[in-house]
This record gives sequence, structure tokens and C-alpha cells, in this order.
Amino acid sequence: QVQLVESGGGLVQAGDSLRLSCAASGRTFSNYAMGWFRQAPGKEREFTAGITGSGSTTYYADSVKGRFTISRDNAKKTVYLQMNSLKPEDTAVYYCAANIRRSEYGPLDILREYGYWGQGTQVTVSS
Repeated sequence: QVQLVESGGGLVQAGDSLRLSCAASGRTFSNYAMGWFRQAPGKEREFTAGITGSGSTTYYADSVKGRFTISRDNAKKTVYLQMNSLKPEDTAVYYCAANIRRSEYGPLDILREYGYWGQGTQVTVSS
């Protein structure tokens, strides 16, 4: 079992930055990959970023590449999503998720492979 708790969402203006955090408990954190997904109103949940168990490899959706950075601190059992140059289209509920099926190899953008999810945190970017 894995329990995930996100924090760090909020209301910001276009161009601002925000950092999301996701604290995990349960299984050995470094043994599984983590991902961030987001869901905007009326849209399906979509992959945003993923990171392998060791943190050595990261994956990004094209829409956030170059603006968002995923990282993890295995000692703190926490994964982060640093979001820079935010745009109104980044407005969504952001979820962190654990993929215990994968550790060091991708792809990490397959939603159905993530068996554990946080409660979500709202990010709103005003223009």
C-alpha cells in the first residue's frame, strides 16, 4: 500500500511559479516510479511528468517540457513538481501517483499503470 498527500497548489498569475509536493508513506519509496497528472474541468486526466525510482530519468508531456521540473527526495519520501512560466491553460487539479509496476524504466505516461493516487491539489492560473 502507498499513501500520497499533495500540497502546494493555489491561485497565481500567468508567468508565476509554483511548487507542488507529494509526500508518500507505505512501501519503500525509492523502489517505484512516481508521476504527476492533471485534470482540467471537462477534460480527461492527462500525464504531466514522471520520474523513475532513483530519480535518474524524467519524462514530460510536450505541453510542459521546458517549464516544469519533476524531482524527488527519496530520504524525505517526497516528489516535487516545480512549475515555472505558468499559463492559464495549466489550470487544473494536479494529482501525484505511484507506479509500483515500474522502477527504473519507462514509459511512465500510462495512467492505468498507476495504482495509487493522492487527493489532488488545485492550481489556478489567472491571465
